[in-house]
Amino acid sequence: MAATGKVLVVIGLFLLPVLTYGDTCLAPHVKSQTYSTPEAIVSTETVLIVEFTVTCKNGLKNINLYADIGGRTLPATKTSEANKYQISITDEHKKLPSGSYNLRIFDEEGFAALRKAQRSGESTDSLKPLFTITMSHPGIWSGPMVQSEFVAAMSAIVVWWLAYTARSKLLA
Repeated sequence: MAATGKVLVVIGLFLLPVLTYGDTCLAPHVKSQTYSTPEAIVSTETVLIVEFTVTCKNGLKNINLYADIGGRTLPATKTSEANKYQISITDEHKKLPSGSYNLRIFDEEGFAALRKAQRSGESTDSLKPLFTITMSHPGIWSGPMVQSEFVAAMSAIVVWWLAYTARSKLLA
């Protein structure tokens, strides 16, 4: 009887980390803020940044999260504040056009299933994320059609021409 008790204690000690590590965030409440590059004049790439706070119903904190955006997987970076994360996406302006982007956020268990589906060539659309954040990117502004320096130069030429023709009329 004593040996059985010791075996159960040893088994319990091995299962305890597995049971505590495998917690899943229940009923996540998400608050998010998004940012996207507004203009192409000062940047060479479009940047999309999503910052979000996750509060789990079961009080789970500091979980590892991963994002899937259009088949591209990225880890969510934990910030210094508890349960606050950030995801940054950068690419060429042409590859991130204006529109709405859905960021599917997975925990470690969901991310493992996502990677397994990607490796086997299966569709990942059927996988249920922990939650989804929708980001609207209005596109980038490439600047005015005509540069202000050109308008100033043309205005100066027109003023000079008007003054020259008026002077020619006065002298004639």
